[in-house]
Amino acid sequence: MKSDSSAAATATTRRSRRAARAADAQVAEDVIAEVTISEQPPLSRRARRRVGTGATPVVEDPAPIAPEFDAPLAPAADVPTPSEEQQKQQDAFAAAAEAFSFTGEQIRVVDEESAAEREQPTRRERSAASKALNTPFRRFAAATASAGALVAVGLIAAGATLPFATGTGALTDVAAASGSETETVEVAALPETQLQAYVAGENVETNALTRVEGYEASTQQNVAFAAAAASGINTANAVFENDIRADIQWPFIVGTGMSSPYGMRWGRLHEGIDFVPGEGAPIQSIADGVVRIATEAGGAYGVNVYVDHIIDGQLVSSHYAHMQYGSLQVQAGDTVKVGDVLGNVGNTGRSYGAHLHFEVIVNGTAIDPMPWMQEHGNRHFSDEEREAARAAIVDQLGGAFLTD
Repeated sequence: MKSDSSAAATATTRRSRRAARAADAQVAEDVIAEVTISEQPPLSRRARRRVGTGATPVVEDPAPIAPEFDAPLAPAADVPTPSEEQQKQQDAFAAAAEAFSFTGEQIRVVDEESAAEREQPTRRERSAASKALNTPFRRFAAATASAGALVAVGLIAAGATLPFATGTGALTDVAAASGSETETVEVAALPETQLQAYVAGENVETNALTRVEGYEASTQQNVAFAAAAASGINTANAVFENDIRADIQWPFIVGTGMSSPYGMRWGRLHEGIDFVPGEGAPIQSIADGVVRIATEAGGAYGVNVYVDHIIDGQLVSSHYAHMQYGSLQVQAGDTVKVGDVLGNVGNTGRSYGAHLHFEVIVNGTAIDPMPWMQEHGNRHFSDEEREAARAAIVDQLGGAFLTD
């Protein structure tokens, strides 16, 4: 029995010794490691990253506790017991919180989709977006905007340098170039809202306006041509020009062509001249006078009118034939003035086309109208001559002129 006990003791002692030796070796290694770590310099950024990936962190000894904080805590002061009213308020608040599921904790809303999990654009998409931003139209728009900005800056700079509506200073002698004398007016401390004014001297005379000769006549002529165009008068191959301001005028407001002159024709005397202004052209009286005949039953003359005039003391009658039916504007006994419309050009009576058969009869005898009209046409009377002619028409022909 003794031998067995000695063997067990010996075996236990041997195992214990091995364990003791292993424990001592571990303690020695820990001491050496602590000494080595404490002597090492601070870890670099790469080393800290390695530590974060799984390396054994280095734990330093905590700083010693200050003596004033090492003392045991003093016993807490007696907390007063809440009153019955306070307990009731606390119970009511608890009941309300329970009813509304209020816990007093703030719920933090966290976006479950992190930035890393969000879909990032691919390289192809980024390339397409870059090309879209770099199109020719966008480059042109950018260049245009830049040019516009430069122009605007230039205009602002030019406007700032111009002496417009300055507040002080003397006015420049603006009339020096024209040679007229002017007074220079000093303007001192004018408000910015006022403009400088130009004052002419007393010796400056106003130049009279130069009247353009023939302006009124040309204007009247334009009016005549406009009226002729509106009336459909054909002015081709015109054999005369008419002055619509004259006291003796031609039978049309503007010149027109002639198809047949005065003289022998087909074995008989053609006592007038034929004008061809076109169907429906208005026919006017050549002078002031009194209508003697106005009829639509004129035989070979068709619709025709006779007007008597007193010109240079002589009885002169004008005859207008072949007018349109229903176009007469006058009747026998009417007093007419120069330019008054009598009727329209037609093709009535013995006629072979629309035209005006025009005659001039002096003292009861038909004469060649063309020389007489060339001599008397477009003639202007003085005020005395006009009054005398109208007085003769009233006395000899029984006319009655209305006041102009």
